[in-house]
Amino acid sequence: MGEEVQDTEYSLAHRREYRRKVQQCLDVFETMLKESSFEFERPLTGMEIECNLVDSAYQPAMTNHEVLQAIADPAYQTELGAYNIEFNVPPRRLPGRAALELEADVRASLNAAEAKANGHDAHIVMVGILPTLMPEHLTGRWMSESVRYQALNDSIFTARGEDILIDIHGPERLSLQTESIAPESACTSMQLHLQVSPADFAHNWNAAQVLAGPQLALGANSPFFFGHQLWAETRIELFAQATDTRPDELKTQGVRPRVWFGERWITSIFDLFEENVRYFPSLLPEMSDEDPTHELAEGRTPKLAELRLHNGTIYRWNRPVYDVVGGRPHLRVENRVLPAGPTVVDMMANAAFYYGVLRTMAEDDRPIWTKMSFAAAQHNFVESAQNGMNARLYWPGLGEVTPDELVLRQLLPMADEGLQRWEVSADVRDRYLGVIEGRAKTGVNGSVWQIATVHALQEGGMSRPDALAEMLRLYCEHMHSNEPVHTWDGP
Repeated sequence: MGEEVQDTEYSLAHRREYRRKVQQCLDVFETMLKESSFEFERPLTGMEIECNLVDSAYQPAMTNHEVLQAIADPAYQTELGAYNIEFNVPPRRLPGRAALELEADVRASLNAAEAKANGHDAHIVMVGILPTLMPEHLTGRWMSESVRYQALNDSIFTARGEDILIDIHGPERLSLQTESIAPESACTSMQLHLQVSPADFAHNWNAAQVLAGPQLALGANSPFFFGHQLWAETRIELFAQATDTRPDELKTQGVRPRVWFGERWITSIFDLFEENVRYFPSLLPEMSDEDPTHELAEGRTPKLAELRLHNGTIYRWNRPVYDVVGGRPHLRVENRVLPAGPTVVDMMANAAFYYGVLRTMAEDDRPIWTKMSFAAAQHNFVESAQNGMNARLYWPGLGEVTPDELVLRQLLPMADEGLQRWEVSADVRDRYLGVIEGRAKTGVNGSVWQIATVHALQEGGMSRPDALAEMLRLYCEHMHSNEPVHTWDGP
């Protein structure tokens, strides 16, 4: 979805041809999985961090165009909202002390970008949902300047045929109608990529689905939206509702949503791409000039542009990725579960925990997903988004457990074992898994800290809007300290 599109309107004939082209790409992809050589001998990891821009009063700054011009680094790109930017961290390998070098590089890059942003009265904030964002900010010129985003907005509303209802139950229920996908721009995440072989993809994806619930419970950082305290990780439900192409009648019929956890364990990456083609109509039917059948027959690697674009408009929390680099194809699991922030060290710890547990789970002789239903994994995911560190999760052999018990007893040892298999140095494992252990023992993640701080400020006499702004000011101070969130003090 990172590539620009050319059109915002498409004829019926064009849509029919696009459907044919997507099916052709799927057929070619199936052949490639059987016959082609994929790049995976030296697997790379990657990270994307979506950020928010605020002004000196910690209110949204709709200035990403000016800020990106000042940063002048291709690693930084636009996101949906004019107050969003995305930082694409160059891929690298896991072994040794590479993660410490990555942490230093990410901090240096973000600090340099922050300095450039300051020249435009803007500050960069890494947080799942910007706490000071209010409905009035998402009127007028809220959207980034891009044909792609306008086309996506128009396609969702054409498919839906009516305004979108945002209705999220929580401690302070929020219900409103929106006539654009503007609320989606509030959801800023951290995406983790892992390059895998075709033979290993299914095990890694299944493991990522099992891990999604515990990831969220540990990493929740989005408790406020439009001034309301909602879920521990409100971003999950907000994103699902803000991009829903289904009116109520289609929901009642059981039509699948485009923001999707999935519905079954898989045996091949092909299962996921086949589901995409079978279940979901196109949103952005942009066509390339490539004939993928001809490219493959000529011994070249087809880009499968239509299949990839279609995949980019189906928002799985663990998304399959096909890409071509240097003429060779590769496959990735893209983990989209986690929010951005609170600090670089917290995000590095989340990444280390994910890559470590994933490796151990995926290589288990009797994988955990053979001992639990897919519905149980989905329940853990939703339960963790709603309740964070207070969630009750199902785990084979343990029954119902709290996230801290699950992490300390089961997942941390698995993470350490997996990182050892990745040949990650002991000091790196200690640094990042120590952060996860501290978070589990204290029960404090970004969401818990935000809620406690806002409540303390309100008890001290502040209004909710002022408390949110002051909390965000304190959050930014701590964010720049790079001390993990479970060690932060209150106001």
